[in-house]
Amino acid sequence: MRSIGPRLGAMMFLEFFIWGAWYTTIAVYMNNHGMGTLTFWPYTVNPIAAIAAPFFVGLVADRYFATQKALGTLHLIGGLVLLATPSTSGTPFILLLLLYNLCYMPTLGLTSSLAFHHIEDQERQFPRIRVWGTIGWIIAGLFISFVLTPMLGGVKAETTAWPLYLAGGTSILLGLYAFSLPHTPPSAAGQPVSFRSVAGLDAMEQLGSRSFWVFIISALLICIPLAAYYNYTQLFLEAARVKNIAATQTLGQMSEMLFMLAMPLMFRRLGVKWMLVVGMAAWVVRYALFASAAPNAVFWMIALGILLHGVCYDFFFVTGQIYVDKKSTPAIRGQAQGFFVLVTYGVGMLIGAQIAGNVYNRFLGSAAGLTLPQWNRFWWIPAAFAAAVTLFFALAFNDRVDERSDQAAKRAA
Repeated sequence: MRSIGPRLGAMMFLEFFIWGAWYTTIAVYMNNHGMGTLTFWPYTVNPIAAIAAPFFVGLVADRYFATQKALGTLHLIGGLVLLATPSTSGTPFILLLLLYNLCYMPTLGLTSSLAFHHIEDQERQFPRIRVWGTIGWIIAGLFISFVLTPMLGGVKAETTAWPLYLAGGTSILLGLYAFSLPHTPPSAAGQPVSFRSVAGLDAMEQLGSRSFWVFIISALLICIPLAAYYNYTQLFLEAARVKNIAATQTLGQMSEMLFMLAMPLMFRRLGVKWMLVVGMAAWVVRYALFASAAPNAVFWMIALGILLHGVCYDFFFVTGQIYVDKKSTPAIRGQAQGFFVLVTYGVGMLIGAQIAGNVYNRFLGSAAGLTLPQWNRFWWIPAAFAAAVTLFFALAFNDRVDERSDQAAKRAA
């Protein structure tokens, strides 16, 4: 079993290499192929798939199929769909991306559950496995900028279909590789199933303290401006004439790795509440940096805004997962984590993608792209929204009250 760590690490590397290859380049591709007003749709169908994923995993994959077989089948189908996507445009293009995401998003949960099944010390072993996913995302961006672009004679690979072909081919590779992974039986085979348990609603009844709901509402709201980052940073970099768009965006994942290492120390110094506040506030600073940089395309400010991704992601999302886990019991842990993902990457990002897309199109009008002064005004909108959510959370959230209530409940039990 000593070899299981590297094998699971390779699985994570390919899993996130795929996502990084297409997700950070798709808007530039669409903008250069007559679909500039539709660039928010990939970031709409992705959350739709994130909402559907828990139901597929909970109702089907976890009950009827070995995990490695479900993972392999979904990646094989998804890879073929993604390879076919560049042959279309407009509505068919978006529908194929929806179909692809419906295949891909359940695999995020499947890779994690497969890894957890084959390791003994989750806190020590899983971070060492999961970090290869972040490395995979970084390598995808670097490969696109520094390998594909020179191969294409200097034409930016992001403007071509090659990142989609790269992601589709890698998906098929991972699909085949998955069948070689150790057998992982369905975790919920034979257990009763209900819509409420799969959606996490039963868990919410047990976790529903005032501060927990403040956290959930804030998590949903902060993901609305987050959608603007994922959707439009690549177009902003293109307007600012950044040469290596995909590689530049990997700065965020590089900082994510560093801040992940710093989290244990920061937890001891700040605690859950102020870790979450710092994570939210970092999004305000990021958008303010983008807005301030826009008029003159100041690269160092843009790069610093991207580097803040490590704080934004680790201090909010990872801390949020830890907070949910601390509040949960073993019986509802999976439901609670699934609900957190559904609220953030599902509902919050879905609403955010639609709002960001409509705001962008209002600025765009009939033009081919936003001017740099327009980008300045565009970025101040998510900055203001994120600032309001951060202030609301800082004033309304009090986890110390929750801790006293939890301790009293345990003493009473």
